[in-house]
Amino acid sequence: MTLSTEPTKLAEKLVDNISKVIVGKRPAIELALVSLFSRGHILIEDVPGVGKTMLARSIAVTTGCEFRRMQFTPDLLPSDVTGASIFNQKTENFEFRQGPIMAQVVLADEVNRATPKTQSALLEAMGERQVTVEGITHVLPEPFMVMATQNPIEYEGTFPLPEAQLDRFFMRIALGYPTRDEEVAIMDRRESSDPIDSLKAACRPADIIGLQRHADSVYINELVKQYIVDLANASRNHREAALGVSPRASLSLMKGAKAMAMVRSRDFVTPDDVKAIAVSVMAHRVLLSPSARMRGVTQAAVVEEILAAVPVPGGGGGRRPV
Repeated sequence: MTLSTEPTKLAEKLVDNISKVIVGKRPAIELALVSLFSRGHILIEDVPGVGKTMLARSIAVTTGCEFRRMQFTPDLLPSDVTGASIFNQKTENFEFRQGPIMAQVVLADEVNRATPKTQSALLEAMGERQVTVEGITHVLPEPFMVMATQNPIEYEGTFPLPEAQLDRFFMRIALGYPTRDEEVAIMDRRESSDPIDSLKAACRPADIIGLQRHADSVYINELVKQYIVDLANASRNHREAALGVSPRASLSLMKGAKAMAMVRSRDFVTPDDVKAIAVSVMAHRVLLSPSARMRGVTQAAVVEEILAAVPVPGGGGGRRPV
């Protein structure tokens, strides 16, 4: 089976379109779209002003999806996320008023500033792709992706996400500061106008659903699956880890590697596809030991060490048997 060029060209077109707004961050854009193609959600952990909100808006505009933004604060209630039933005096009936979660691309800004109860309302919607209000279930639209942000250097007045809730996020990514030339290019593009205002849709939401289904059909060899499990097991036995990644991480690695292979114009997964997403998928799921945290060991460094230590399947793995 040969991969049709259409899905690959569309995926590349989406990356190129978003790059008109997000300068010099093509790897991060690819990771965000891989998460979308894998039906996953993203946690963006970065300092203010590097383009986290702009990335979410650009993805929504490019894909033709409905976009909504929620500013998470300590006084935000679960009903402010999911919506609520309100009594209509004219009809004398209760009517459901949708919350901002009932969109296709949802930005949860500074998610760690909301209380655990409100965080749980968001994460339930992410996991179940539905919300239940007063016993009535409301299915979320497709495609659906939450992009949550948090500031890694500001902890006062925050409620850090527990490990069990972090595990709900498909990836954790960072944009980082631009280079000198990239920052000048950003200034040039925004000197007289904002490029997001002139950004056009490159596809329809139905096309994204088609790409998600196409990613599902990408072939993954048994040896590559075993490689993914070996990476997960290595995290569970690593000397710096108090807790390794869950089986959900293994599933995310498999789904993400399929989507990355599609983006890279292949109809089969190679270990390199797994390696390309491993840090983003695994690092936030690794719970470091107290001694490792005291010594400044990072979750990403642990995953990088695992990638260097675990043997790669012979012959590169990959192609579907004839």
